[in-house]
Amino acid sequence: MHAYEAIEQSLTFIEEHLTKEISTEELANTVGLSPFYFQRLFKRLVNKPVQEYVKLRRLAKVIENLKSTDQRILDVALEYGFSSHANFTRAFKETYGITPESYRRDLPMLNTFDKPEVSMNYVLIDEGVPLVVGNIVLEIKRKTLEKPEIYFGLETEVCISEQMPVGESTGVDVPGQLWKRYHMEKASIAANLNTTVEMGMSHAEGTAQNLFTYFAGGLVQNIPDRLQDGFVKRELSAGEYIVCRVEAENFEDLVTVALDQASKYLFGTWLQHHSLTTEPFSAEKYYRDAEDMAYMEIWVKPLPLKNKS
Repeated sequence: MHAYEAIEQSLTFIEEHLTKEISTEELANTVGLSPFYFQRLFKRLVNKPVQEYVKLRRLAKVIENLKSTDQRILDVALEYGFSSHANFTRAFKETYGITPESYRRDLPMLNTFDKPEVSMNYVLIDEGVPLVVGNIVLEIKRKTLEKPEIYFGLETEVCISEQMPVGESTGVDVPGQLWKRYHMEKASIAANLNTTVEMGMSHAEGTAQNLFTYFAGGLVQNIPDRLQDGFVKRELSAGEYIVCRVEAENFEDLVTVALDQASKYLFGTWLQHHSLTTEPFSAEKYYRDAEDMAYMEIWVKPLPLKNKS
């Protein structure tokens, strides 16, 4: 068994026992490793200590319950191993910056820590070869955009260290909140949009250190004489791109777990192994016209060799 396979096996065990007591020693025993070596390997591959990861996965499950059921907050907390309401509230607020009561009342979008697919760090696919991992399919190709695409939407600045997957930090999902706002306000520009394509664009050029600008909007099918107040126009420029297509079982999984895992693979594994650098931006194109699947694409622009440093 490869080392990463042992950790993947332990991650599956954790998922199946989140409502039960989970000790580090028990996890080490299930994969035949000493507790000392298991903890070192786990932290290296998951980027979290064992019990911190268990806590974050339990909190993620709690959030799912608070959003989709009428269970009392205390009952959900006790179900997932928190010893008291005070203990649970403290852990929740330290992790997400708000109380469980505030979350249930306002239902903001949060960055939660998803179960990672560790094996993705050790698989290098060729262009045009699909990779099936967990519940997603991804494929990387090169594409040429012959003419620019115009998008109308909303924009905000985001702290890099506080957003997943780049910052590995939990808390309020600022891009997700921007998407919620866009979908609430887009009716005023709907006549100008192609409703089957939406784009999220991140770019760091021209922003302060540790910040990036995030845009959320829809593809324009006709340009008005005047853009509605509060909205901005952004362009996906013509040129050569590396495109990572991602498919998932449903749209919610696509924009959370699948996007997180695909981004980590593209930027953390694939581009690095191909010795490629890209311009300081990426685009997420979401397609709403497929009935039998949910899919999106991550677009990045490779830098010419002469511009690489």
